[in-house]
Amino acid sequence: MECESSGAPLRPRILVAEDNPSNYKLVEVLLRREYDLVHAVNGAEAVRIFQEQGADLVLMDINMPVMDGYEAFRLIRELAPDAPVIALTAYAFETDRRRMFDAGFNDCLAKPLRVDELRTTVAGMLARKSNL
Repeated sequence: MECESSGAPLRPRILVAEDNPSNYKLVEVLLRREYDLVHAVNGAEAVRIFQEQGADLVLMDINMPVMDGYEAFRLIRELAPDAPVIALTAYAFETDRRRMFDAGFNDCLAKPLRVDELRTTVAGMLARKSNL
């Protein structure tokens, strides 16, 4: 990990694409101590932010206005084929999960989010990315 001029390590940046303010607030409360969070309120904004700022990991809501999570994911993968992206969804059926994995998402977390599952999944995915 790179260091800032102060010698402090840079914190991983997580792009959170989530249109529901209360869902974003939950993610923010759970992750803000360890990570720098950037919020996008729709898929198109997520793609723009990723293109402009990059991110170490993306948390992608599937059902969003303007551009859904599948399309935003596809465009982000065109920009960065190895970018880790975790789908966040209320669609928790096995067929829905299979569709997300078939689309190429690295993982899928069902809403309502569980605290330990979110933290563990994010930390594990970032650890794997840093070991590549």
